[in-house]
Amino acid sequence: MILFSLDKSFLDQDLFLIFILGLNIIDWFSFIISIFLQVFLFSLNHNFNKLFIKLSAITVYIGMILFLSLIFKENQKYVYESFKDILIFKNIYTKESIITIFTVAGTIFSYFSIVIVNFGDFSRYVENESELKKGNLSLFLNLILFSLFSVLIVIGVDIIFNKNLENMEQILTNPTDIIGKFNNIFLSLVVLFFILFASSSTNLIANYIPTQNFLLNFLPNKLNIKTAGLIIGLIGFVIGIFWLSLLSQIGILSFIDTIGSFFGPIFGVVIIDYYLIKKENLINKDLFSSSNDGAYYYSKGWNIKAIYSLIIGFVFSASTIWNIDLRFLQAFAWLIGLVVSSLTYYLLTRK
Repeated sequence: MILFSLDKSFLDQDLFLIFILGLNIIDWFSFIISIFLQVFLFSLNHNFNKLFIKLSAITVYIGMILFLSLIFKENQKYVYESFKDILIFKNIYTKESIITIFTVAGTIFSYFSIVIVNFGDFSRYVENESELKKGNLSLFLNLILFSLFSVLIVIGVDIIFNKNLENMEQILTNPTDIIGKFNNIFLSLVVLFFILFASSSTNLIANYIPTQNFLLNFLPNKLNIKTAGLIIGLIGFVIGIFWLSLLSQIGILSFIDTIGSFFGPIFGVVIIDYYLIKKENLINKDLFSSSNDGAYYYSKGWNIKAIYSLIIGFVFSASTIWNIDLRFLQAFAWLIGLVVSSLTYYLLTRK
């Protein structure tokens, strides 16, 4: 970006017009650096990861506050009046607004579903139940605050660029698209710095830590934090280099969404079993026991009722992906699978 500002013909060189697997030299350089940097940092230790998440949270909010301040500065009076119109309750409680709110809520819930399913990866480090409850409350408050900032920024940017709040189809939601419209090199560098922190911490929480714990638990005698990190980096590298040229062309996103359709039903079965069936009582000595008389042996180690409930919930959840007539419910796929599997499991196991 700096070189381009000095010489606008710099990116027109033949070197940058050569694409390998859909990526040019800049893409390859950025991709490789990103993979190696994240693997190196996240493989240090859990204390560093914890510190990085805290630092990232502070950094992201500082960035959002600065960005929102800039939006107000661009056209303070017009933006302020528009924000006031948005907060009028009669404008919120319309049929179109309610449908949109529920759709966005379902999407956000699905977005955080991975973190919810992998709750144990993070809750294991709390010192007591009181700390756990405070953490849960902070997540809820953080979701509200982050969503508020996001909405204000996106709508504010649209007001500045389009001067037309009614034209919702042209609203910019991608941070990189937004900063590109400002045509300000300094602003772009600052915002990209914040985006780097945000994307890295999201990757750490939603992808890296759960995968790392899975590998360490699967092969505890052969892997450690660093070797598990190398495996994650290698898998990410392979997927990344073939994403544009192959994976994105064969409908891999639908396949991933289909696998994700299991998460809602799994969550539903686990919650119902623990809170309503087991009444929050666990027999610790039998959790990993393969004995025939163990409390969790079920049918040769398989809980048939749970599996049946999981499959039923998955069918309902995945149908919003593969059934064209039901795709308008795709934002609620996670919730649909959760409700169906929960109800099915409860009816099958209640006494």
